[in-house]
Amino acid sequence: MDIVRLGTGKRMSSAVIHNGTVYLCGQVAKDKHQDIEAQTLSMLEEVDSLLCQAGSSRERLLSATIYLKDMADYDAMNAVWDAWLAEGHAPARACVQAAIAEPEYRVEVSVIAALK
Repeated sequence: MDIVRLGTGKRMSSAVIHNGTVYLCGQVAKDKHQDIEAQTLSMLEEVDSLLCQAGSSRERLLSATIYLKDMADYDAMNAVWDAWLAEGHAPARACVQAAIAEPEYRVEVSVIAALK
C-alpha cells in the first residue's frame, strides 16, 4: 500500500497516510503568545484542518498525545479539549509535561486517526 505525505518539508510531513491511518505531526497554535485556552483551540483547529485534508475527522481519532509546558494548564486545556471532542469519540490519550521546541508554546498535540 502506498504512503501519502501532506505538507512535506525537509524535516517532516504535516500528515502521513498509510494503510487506512492518518498520522499528524505535532500541532501547535498559530499564535504562540496566546493563553492556554486560545492556544488549545487554535491547535485543535489545525488538527481539524489537517484531518479534513487527509480525508478524516476528529470523530475518527484513534490516539492523541498532548504535551503541556506546565501541568498547571491541565484543567484549562481539558475544558477546551472536552468541548471540542464529540461525545463517545474519545481517543486513547496521554498527556505529559514537556519542554516544547519554542518556549512560548504552552501546548502541542500529535494525533492518529482512521480514514473515513
